[in-house]
Amino acid sequence: MRLGCAAYSYRQALQAGDLSLEAFVDECARMGLDGVELTSYYFPETGRDYLNSLKAHCFRRGMHILGTAVGSNFAQADEDAREEHVRMTCEWIDHSVILGAPVMRVFAGPIPSGVAEDTAFGWALDCLRRCVDYAAKEGVVVALENHGGVTSTPAQVQKFLDALDSPWFGINLDFGNFRDDPYPGYAQIAPRTVTTHAKVTYRKGEGKEPVDYVQVAQIMQAAGYQGYISVEYEEKDDALAAVPRFVETLKQAFR
Repeated sequence: MRLGCAAYSYRQALQAGDLSLEAFVDECARMGLDGVELTSYYFPETGRDYLNSLKAHCFRRGMHILGTAVGSNFAQADEDAREEHVRMTCEWIDHSVILGAPVMRVFAGPIPSGVAEDTAFGWALDCLRRCVDYAAKEGVVVALENHGGVTSTPAQVQKFLDALDSPWFGINLDFGNFRDDPYPGYAQIAPRTVTTHAKVTYRKGEGKEPVDYVQVAQIMQAAGYQGYISVEYEEKDDALAAVPRFVETLKQAFR
């Protein structure tokens, strides 16, 4: 397994303009990581020249572009809004091709107020299926994150896996997003996991507990997972100081 980092980990600095995507890549190289997840929110532009320049910068720093990520919401009640998010997602599949990213993370979305869960699931599945069909033609894997809403629990995630059986579809397993006792859920989803997000903690009751990454490593190895363990830092401490410490924890667990 390789170690990477999602740009979202440095969201405050990226949003404030204190850090560029190129500087983020440099920081990941300094930490001895293998790759970077380039989150769509932080791109200053998406013209071909900029994408090529960023791709070249990653190459020069020895950084694999492990994936891209978009903030899709396929469970919106408004049909036009869902269509716009399908269009946006397919556009970012095209950007992923230019960048050489093999996978793109997506969200299914929250359940709208007053809407039955099965209805929201159906909307999200329809959008997701069309995006996966498009991605398959372009050679990009679509990774659905367990991220609340219709993907809050292992059982909800499993519904998508049962309904969409494609080699171009899998899960972005976020180790911080299942609640209470997450480890059985990890084991259930691990066989269809194509990329991951490593958070420091998960929610237990009204508080938080550190994720046991030694146990996570055992689960993922047992499932035959050989992909990226990608840091997505969300704690309160400053990322520039805290992410390197967390990376060392992951190195001990996975290497």
